[in-house]
Formats: sequence, C-alpha cells, structure tokens
Amino acid sequence: MAHVSTTVPGSSIELDDRPSLERTPASRLAPAAKSAAAPKRERLLSLDVFRGLTVAGMLLVNDPGTWSAIYPPLEHATWNGWTPTDLIFPFFLFIAGVTTHLSLAARRERGDDEAAIRRQIIRRGLLIFLFGFMVNGFPYFTWGNVTGIADPTFLQRVVDRLYHWRIMGVLQRIGLAYLVAGLLAQGKSVKRQVATIAALLYGYWFAMTILPVPGSGAMGQLVLGDASRTMSAWWDRLLLDWSRFGLGNHTWVSSVTWDPEGIFSTIPAIGTAMLGNLAGQWLGTKRMLTERINGLFAVGALGMVAGLMWNWSFPINKSLWTSSYVLFAAGMAAVAIATIMWIVDVHQIRGWTKLFVVYGMNPMVAFVGSGVMARCIYSIFTVNYQGKSTPLETAIYKAAFASWLDPVNASLAFAVSFVLFWFGILYVLYQKRIFLKV
Repeated sequence: MAHVSTTVPGSSIELDDRPSLERTPASRLAPAAKSAAAPKRERLLSLDVFRGLTVAGMLLVNDPGTWSAIYPPLEHATWNGWTPTDLIFPFFLFIAGVTTHLSLAARRERGDDEAAIRRQIIRRGLLIFLFGFMVNGFPYFTWGNVTGIADPTFLQRVVDRLYHWRIMGVLQRIGLAYLVAGLLAQGKSVKRQVATIAALLYGYWFAMTILPVPGSGAMGQLVLGDASRTMSAWWDRLLLDWSRFGLGNHTWVSSVTWDPEGIFSTIPAIGTAMLGNLAGQWLGTKRMLTERINGLFAVGALGMVAGLMWNWSFPINKSLWTSSYVLFAAGMAAVAIATIMWIVDVHQIRGWTKLFVVYGMNPMVAFVGSGVMARCIYSIFTVNYQGKSTPLETAIYKAAFASWLDPVNASLAFAVSFVLFWFGILYVLYQKRIFLKV
C-alpha cells in the first residue's frame, strides 16, 4: 500500500562531505581523518528541483482559465512536432527512471535481495496505475446528462460512468512504463539495456510504419497523419473499446477512436523510462560531479540530434510517442538535468528552487490532488453566475481574471494561481515533513 512518510524521501548515492560536492583525493586526507570519516550520502537537490519543475509545469498547462485562449508554448503540438508542453510528460518518465535506479541501488546497499526489489517494482507500478485509474473514474458516477435517459437514477449514473470509465491515462502509462522498464533493467548490463531499448524503439517504428494496419490494409507510414487510422489507434480500439461486447468504450473521451496514452504507444514509453534508468546509473558512479554533468550534456545532445534525424522518416509526435520523440525528449531531459545540476549542485545557486523542491518532494499528492480538484471545479461543481448555472472554475476565471485582463493573460493568470494554490498545500505538508511515498 502507499504510505505517508515523515522522513525526507529521495535518491542518494555515496559522496564525501565537501560543500562543493567534488571528491577530495585520498592522498590529501590525514590518516586520522581517513579512519574516522564515515561515507556520506550525496543528495542531489537538482533531481528534486527537476521533478518539481516538471510537476508544476504539468499543472500549469493542464489548468488554464480557458482552453480557447492559451499562449502557444503552453499548448500541445496539433499533431507532429513539439512544444515545451510536449516535453513535460516524457521528462516525468525520465526522472522517474533516474530516481528509481538510485533508490533501488540504495536498497541493494542495505542488503535487500533481488526478489524483494522485484516485488517493490511490481507493487509501485501497479499502485501508480491504480491511482491514475481511480482519478479517471472520479466521482464514480456520471454528473451530467446520461444519453438515452431523461431523468436517470443515481444507480443509472453509476452504471453509465462504468461504461465510459477511461482505462489508460498519464499515471497509468507512468506505472506501466516504470514496472516494465524496472524489470527489464534489473540485473542487466548496460549493453543489454541499450539493446533492449533499441529493440523497443526499432520494433515500434517497424510496426507503425512498415506493417499494414489491420482493417484498412494501408501501410502504416501512409496513415501516420490520420490519428484514427494508425496501427496504435487500431490496437486502442481492439483493447479499450468494448462496445462490441456491450460494455462501453474506455478510450479517451475526446477522441473515442484512439487514446493518446494507449496501450500500444506505451511500448516506446518504456524506452523513455529505461533511458532515464541509464542516466541514473551514470549519476550513481563515483566519478566527479562535473564529469557526470559533462557526460549528461554530451549524451543528451546526441540524443536530441538522433531524434531530430529520425524525425525525417518517423515524425516527432507525442500522441503516438514515436521513437524519434523518445530520443529527442530524453536528450532534452538529460541536458535540462545537467544544466540544473550545474546551477544548483555545483555553483550552489539555490534561491529560486524552493517552489520546485516542494513540488518535487510530493509529486503524487500534487498530481492526484490537483486532478481531482480540476475535475470538481471544471465540470462537477456549478454556481449561479450572472443568472446562469456555471462551472465553478469558469465563474472564478471570469470574475477574478477575465474582468480586467485580456483572455490569454487571464487564462495564464488562472493557471499560475492554480499552481501557487497547490504550492501552498504542498508547502504545509513539506513543513510538517509529510510525504506520500508509493
């Protein structure tokens, strides 16, 4: 089960106790100091900052005042291509891979055997999936109109919700990718892990572009621009649309014929988590911090270039989670983490990090809590505003922001306020040292 911890969670690795985070040569230590010094744990604050930056960014782009007025960088790309918003989800998966390796490495150092670690990987993955699945179903009944029933009873509303309860989602993909990536990486050499990632990405590319799509017979490459005709969409309908059995459609309600976090497109997302795991292995070495940062910069830059080159034949696309998107986003994540490490852990410039550290220490509370709150204020809770029944969020947006700001700035101001509101909640938990650990 998930539990609440009153100790600061996080991944740590061995390091000596120098403030600069650089290792002191053994020859410079006095004999007494060498015999008395106990190994210290390295706490890379930058990892919490990066995770918190990602979670706060997710809330910012998910909760605008109105979807009709948004600054372009805060919107997803229409289909192919990318915006900063399209990097948030893979960044979260990547950092999950990084910190998972560091956390499990610490467990091994404490003496846990591989069977116990395997059980933890499975347990965490399934719990993350369950959290996302339960958020999707909230409030577990249809609160609006029920198709075909003029005055539905509460039981009919519950049944209708079950018929349209989306199975997949952001947390579900994170849970599945974390679980499979962890099991695939466990006990494997770096060479085996790289080979596995290559097989996942090339296999997905082959299936999405070369194979004919069942039903239409069209070559996958020729229908990549049509969301509902891709190989990924065919698998989404096969596995998530149960209408043929009379059990409802469980894909994303806004698309119906495909799911942006579908099962088939989760395969390359496993590669994203595994790349994060490799980055965690690199960060867990005994090399000097500056050397590790340089390595992240270099490999991240190569990943970005490789993704952009693959984009020529297999376009960068978040909804399809294309192989080019995996390499490009992972490269960007590695460069972003290296940059933050250089600023925060090497040069100790930390005055700007508080908000992101607070978010980074309780990401599950932020994600689940904000998701439930958004469902409530955007669609379930209504108030009388100017003589009409209006969603609570719309009333707040119009009264507090749109009344004096132009639409795009009013929409952004609401989103920023939403982020700051949740910072306040998380800060109280942070001060009390209460952290939800899965």
